[in-house]
Amino acid sequence: MPLAVLALAVGAFGIGTTEFVMMGLLPDVAGDLRVSIPAAGHLVSAYALGVVIGAPLLAAVTSRLPRRHVLIGLMALFVVGNALSALAPGYHSLLAARFLSGLPHGAFFGVGAVVAAALVPPERKARSVSLMLLGLTLANVIGVPAATLMGQHLGWRTTFLAVSVIGVAAIASLALLVPHDRGHVPATGLRHELAALRSLPVWLALLTTVAGCGALFSAYSYITPMLTVSAGYTEAGVTLLLALFGVGATVGNLLGGRLADRSTRGTLFGGLVALVVVLALFPLMMRAQWSAALAVTLLGTAAFATGSPLQLMVMEKASTAPSLASAANQAAFNLANAGGAWIGGLALAAGLGQTSPALAGAALAVLGLAVAGTARRVDLRRAGAVRGRERVVASHVPALARPEASSGSSSTGEPRAEAV
Repeated sequence: MPLAVLALAVGAFGIGTTEFVMMGLLPDVAGDLRVSIPAAGHLVSAYALGVVIGAPLLAAVTSRLPRRHVLIGLMALFVVGNALSALAPGYHSLLAARFLSGLPHGAFFGVGAVVAAALVPPERKARSVSLMLLGLTLANVIGVPAATLMGQHLGWRTTFLAVSVIGVAAIASLALLVPHDRGHVPATGLRHELAALRSLPVWLALLTTVAGCGALFSAYSYITPMLTVSAGYTEAGVTLLLALFGVGATVGNLLGGRLADRSTRGTLFGGLVALVVVLALFPLMMRAQWSAALAVTLLGTAAFATGSPLQLMVMEKASTAPSLASAANQAAFNLANAGGAWIGGLALAAGLGQTSPALAGAALAVLGLAVAGTARRVDLRRAGAVRGRERVVASHVPALARPEASSGSSSTGEPRAEAV
């Protein structure tokens, strides 16, 4: 793999760290700024809102710029947002800084996925994208625990300063390793970029992301009470299991990338089926600690095996605006985060049991399979329509325009007269 993919992974590592570290620092931030825990939770929502708004917007308005420059600029905005978070004098300024930090998130992954796919031969595109996303999964294994410990012992502001340093390292890596764009970037314009999102296959791919990733977050958002109440783990034990989830996510991401190079749609369907099975077995597996640990690991593996296939499908369906569509997929991922957590909470509030969010997630994964199946049928129907039009056109081609009619001899073998 080109070293440029490593530079993209460094940026993904920093983004993944800052996205999830706030969840572990909520009590420290709330105590220091003298706000309630629910109010501090809005800092997580502010970042997610920045992702949803910034992903399609920044990808569209930067469509005419060289992608290498766009990546560096997005990472510079990321550094500024995290530095302002570290220096925020109060709650509302921190809220604004977190929103600013989230703006470049989706656009970076969107443009980065297009660059990663362009750096390698077509048969290795999914693997290249999965290696960029490896930075995100490693952030959950290494970055978030380390940053949380740093914030608890040295203060939460130190954490955001450290993330800013990671961003600076990513900028240096991007400048050194990512090659300049080959040729000129198409001057498509904002209107043309947005028009690419009117395609039904693009929206079906995005809906598959919302349903499939919503299945993950429906269960993962409430994984701590499941493990402590149902499986009997202590809070310290939960920290170790969350690291196992990160390991499973890393394995699933790499496996999904390798398999998607052979069959993008087959890998997507296989990952969603595996997700349905794992989530459906959660109530049973949470009855013992060893099986609960296995369930958490398999959840990460099954969920992240679908990451690269979904990213590639969205890019392929919007071939005229791959950066915008890829960024929109990141916005869909964050919508799935919020929507999945909400649906899992509804299951708990309805008194369906401690593991009911996992069953709600299984239902969402089934919905994702249904949407993916619908997308497959739409593709087959459109391909059949194209072949039908080609046959109609071929049947109306004049005889002299057909290859056999334009040869130099007649059916009897005598030379034909050349047209003047």
